[in-house]
Amino acid sequence: MPTEIERVFREEYGRAVAVLVRVLGDIDLAEEAVQDAFAEAVKRWPDAGAPPSPAGWIITTARNRAIDRLRREAARADKHAQAALLHAQEDEPYEEGPVRDDRLRLIFTCCHPSLAPAARVALTLRLLGGLTTAEIARAFLVPEPTMAQRLVRAKRKIRDAGIPYRVPREADLPDRLRGVLAVLYLVFNEGYAASAGSELVRDDLCDEAVRLGRLLVELMPDEPEAVGLLALMLLTASRRPARTGAGGTLVPLAEQDRSRWDRALIAEGQELVRRCLRRGRPGPYQIQAAINAVHSDAAVAAETDWRQIVRLYDQLMALAPSSVVALNRAVAVAETEGPEPALALVDALAGDLDTYYVLHAVRADLLRRLGRAGEAAEAYQRAAGLTENAAERAYLTARI
Repeated sequence: MPTEIERVFREEYGRAVAVLVRVLGDIDLAEEAVQDAFAEAVKRWPDAGAPPSPAGWIITTARNRAIDRLRREAARADKHAQAALLHAQEDEPYEEGPVRDDRLRLIFTCCHPSLAPAARVALTLRLLGGLTTAEIARAFLVPEPTMAQRLVRAKRKIRDAGIPYRVPREADLPDRLRGVLAVLYLVFNEGYAASAGSELVRDDLCDEAVRLGRLLVELMPDEPEAVGLLALMLLTASRRPARTGAGGTLVPLAEQDRSRWDRALIAEGQELVRRCLRRGRPGPYQIQAAINAVHSDAAVAAETDWRQIVRLYDQLMALAPSSVVALNRAVAVAETEGPEPALALVDALAGDLDTYYVLHAVRADLLRRLGRAGEAAEAYQRAAGLTENAAERAYLTARI
């Protein structure tokens, strides 16, 4: 039964909090009520068995507990409790269903532009993902008290600034959706290539980002960039089994055993890319997904259609130019035109990306291919000194 409760917690926590935020109008109270309901489930379900609708039971129990608490506080002339109690009692009875709007409202509340980017990520993982404060702190390598304060400040800002619990108006949606997608992609990237620590890949963060990406597509099926981001994450995640070797060592894309790639994720991701193409409304996440689809088409690295990848990067540079995109394009140019023209492109980016270890790693590999071993070793050393991830540092040091 504990395993069943854990499953329900992971799957339904965000949904329950979203409903309770609407019912109570208070994020802290909603979170506490849902946690109380799960604590009650731990006591009751092992003996009585799980109810037919676990999500409905959790939400109803949480709502009742919160109303009981508000009644006690309202009796002491607590004006805030009186107002929240009135709000809660006016709400319609909960009925089992997809509650699409509640979760969507909570996603946009967590990712409101007035909140700092780090706070958006933390709130999204806490309220929608159900991760504990300790889990989020470990994921981003900060002390638990620091993360707890970050979450408290974010929720206080939502309350004090009157940040609305709603989906933005249609005119505001494109800009706000970009922020939501950026948060989910940041969570995924931190899982796929951890910025620090001993592990190269954090499976828990990758899986949580994919789960939230699926939720967003379910809630907004007509937004092609949401579909594109999900496709990008699935296609990238498909390579996880082959990305590390014995002892957790890094295996670069060109050297991976592609028979270990997850074909089910590839098939799903490629179908989503085709769905995006049919819409004819290209965006940055859709193009990145298409690039990864090209990689997934090649049974071995030598069969990769690099010319198609260069064309896609050209399109991405036209839509969303950045130095990192230009660096990735240079990697593709090295495969179509050779390392020398690619090196010229990389050197032109050194001013913008001098502290980005990937630039120095790419430059080192190009120098190695040109036979400039001494310069390559220096570039690998520079790259190794800039990464905080032990697996990446070990790989780069070994290349020297």
